[in-house]
Amino acid sequence: MIAKESIENLKNGIDIVDIISQFIQLKKSGANFKACCPFHGEDTPSFVVSPAKQIYHCFGCGVGGDAVKFVMDYEKLSYPEAVEKLATLTNFSLTYTENTNHKEQLDSSILESINNYYKKSLIDHKESLDYLKNRGISDYSIEKFEVGYAPTSKDTINYINQNYLNIADAKDLGVLSSGENGLYARFIERITFPIYTYNEKLVGFGGRTITGHGAKYVNSPQTKLFNKSKLLYGYHLAKKSVMQKKEVIVTEGYLDVIMLHQAGFENSVATLGTALTLEHLPLLKRGEPRVIVAYDGDKAGLNAAYKAAHILLSNSFEGGVVIFGGGLDPADMVKDGKIEELQNIFQNPISYTKFIIEYIIGDFDLNIPEMKQKALNELNSFLLSLNPVLQEEYKPYIASKLNVNPSLIRTVLTKKTQRRYDVELQNYDIAELSIIKTIYQNRESLDLIIDYCDSSMFHTHKLEFEMALNNQDTSELRGLLLNDSIKVYSNDELKQQLRFFLIKFHEKTLSTILNDQDMDSRQKSIEIRKAREAINNLKSKGLHS
Repeated sequence: MIAKESIENLKNGIDIVDIISQFIQLKKSGANFKACCPFHGEDTPSFVVSPAKQIYHCFGCGVGGDAVKFVMDYEKLSYPEAVEKLATLTNFSLTYTENTNHKEQLDSSILESINNYYKKSLIDHKESLDYLKNRGISDYSIEKFEVGYAPTSKDTINYINQNYLNIADAKDLGVLSSGENGLYARFIERITFPIYTYNEKLVGFGGRTITGHGAKYVNSPQTKLFNKSKLLYGYHLAKKSVMQKKEVIVTEGYLDVIMLHQAGFENSVATLGTALTLEHLPLLKRGEPRVIVAYDGDKAGLNAAYKAAHILLSNSFEGGVVIFGGGLDPADMVKDGKIEELQNIFQNPISYTKFIIEYIIGDFDLNIPEMKQKALNELNSFLLSLNPVLQEEYKPYIASKLNVNPSLIRTVLTKKTQRRYDVELQNYDIAELSIIKTIYQNRESLDLIIDYCDSSMFHTHKLEFEMALNNQDTSELRGLLLNDSIKVYSNDELKQQLRFFLIKFHEKTLSTILNDQDMDSRQKSIEIRKAREAINNLKSKGLHS
């Protein structure tokens, strides 16, 4: 069995937005995220995820719960299977109780041992040290990023054998592999860059050849711990700066990240030899930073920037694109001392939308009418994928770039009817709901509330009030928690709002009595007097009357 403590550690370390984003596309909406519910068919989003409360709820079909519950329902898994799935998604090592049939876990400490071996090997390898020095990398940066050197395959295998490391685990972790000629090391005569997860767990390596041994750069193969499409190099060192600056700079390479950090741009990270993908978004969403895509100006860099801009724009990220021309890259500019120039470049990126427009136009010769028409068609198609505000904003820009009449640029201004996930306020009693939400989120308020209120006073939401008193987890209460229109009262506010609530209750009671034609006149007189006394006391003396 999975140890309970291990499950709790897993749940405490994950973010529900990151998890659900790996299964469905979420879009930012105020303090929450929205999507069309994956559990029932709908055209407008009513599925809401709260990063603050770490829960999800669908206002259409009522499903909801935490990250484990989502994975259980979405993947049709048992609770233990869902926990193990979450552990795999987040590179978390679960622990198991004794007497379990679960297969033995990988000994990931092998990666730490190999990393230490690579770091020590670098000290004695003059050619690698000279290369790093010539690229401008300082001794401090080498230490900070734990740069190392992987020697020959034979040397690495000897080290593993001499230190009694598990060969099978070393293969499963991507350090070793087997071929026709037997066992060999994955990294041979390369400068190495250890790759960590967000939670600072070593999961693999990147390597750059300095002897022309195979491809210039290689990464660890896909393993149970390493998935390059979900990792960003240097993020474990950049995350503090990213959260403080509310901005992350995404570059193309290891050396770019190291040199940018060296120059003070410590919010820099890099993709691992692959273009930015949807799988990177959960990591980039942490802290909701602006995302600056900083790529080279060659064809490959421009294509990667175009794809990244599309992904980020369609997923409601803020930020822009920076392209380095003239054969330079961020690492070169840092080495040349162009720090102020870099600062200015990063402060003034081109917007995702404008970059995409210019990229599309760049594919066509606008001097040829037929090509201009094709450019117009493609730009119209792109423009219609944007919201109406952006359509109107960029319509004149496209017209000016193509030198055509703005009337040729198509936009959609019709308002689409959307079912809001917020409670329709006119159909609900906000005062009642606010008291109920306060109980649910602040149990210390319960004593004060039940001193003055009981369920009979809740005409519209009696059931929800009783659920809150019993601290039940229901779809009704999850929906209430995720509705930002419903306020949670502070202690001081609660006393004042209870006073108003009680006055309103007694006024409504009085109105009902006055209009009751069947009540005994003597009893009616008594009830009227009691209601009026309660109202007058609350207005003049407050709650303690």
